[in-house]
Amino acid sequence: MSEIERVRAIDRFRLDGKVVVITGASSGLGAGFARAFADAGARLVLGARRADALSELAGDLRAAGARVVTRATDVADPDACAALVEAGRAEFGRIDVLVNNAGVGSAVPALRETPDQFRQVVEVNLMGSYWMAQACARVMAPGSSIVNIASVLGLIKSYNPQAAYSASKAAVIGLTRDLSQQWSGRRGIRVNAIAPGYFASEMTAAIPSGPLQEFIDRTSTLKRVGQQHELDAAVLFLAADASSYITGITLPVDGGMSGH
Repeated sequence: MSEIERVRAIDRFRLDGKVVVITGASSGLGAGFARAFADAGARLVLGARRADALSELAGDLRAAGARVVTRATDVADPDACAALVEAGRAEFGRIDVLVNNAGVGSAVPALRETPDQFRQVVEVNLMGSYWMAQACARVMAPGSSIVNIASVLGLIKSYNPQAAYSASKAAVIGLTRDLSQQWSGRRGIRVNAIAPGYFASEMTAAIPSGPLQEFIDRTSTLKRVGQQHELDAAVLFLAADASSYITGITLPVDGGMSGH
């Protein structure tokens, strides 16, 4: 029996000692990801624009035994992305995983959306993901993983006007495919994406519940919003060695929305 055949599948899900960079980590889904990776034994490099909220989260994680380094980071700035990665390397010596989570929303009718409004969404959601992936890939060793957080709205239509957001998330899906093609075989860095549906979060809390539930009822097989732990599991899987033969894919975690 070969060495590979003797590896237990359950052990491939472990993340003990892995160094994980998470952007947009100060609140919402990003803060949830940070807690999930800490529970899985990872060491954390957390970036977000809101330094106070980031510091509070880091304090909670450290109190629970996690090793954490933080840095205020605007992912639209390539230099800030590089600085976050270097802060992680200075503390832990390497980077193993990137979770490209930082993002902003937009719900403006297309004929009223200004160039600055559209540009801001693209600069954070798409270009920020690219700058972070570049900064991490330059220092990642073979066996590393990048997980881009896209959206189901990169795959299906929305119930309200979100041209900038939907376009940026569809572009993240395309970016994922291309970076996987460039880096997976040549550098040993897997690149995948998650396409979340509607999850209980600060962002969805701002959406009127009636119209949102009607949309979910029409498009979702499970007919409910998702919960943080359901998304955490998918992100942890793509980050871990358990998914070592998976690259270039976008995994919908959307209650069946994109399957309609």
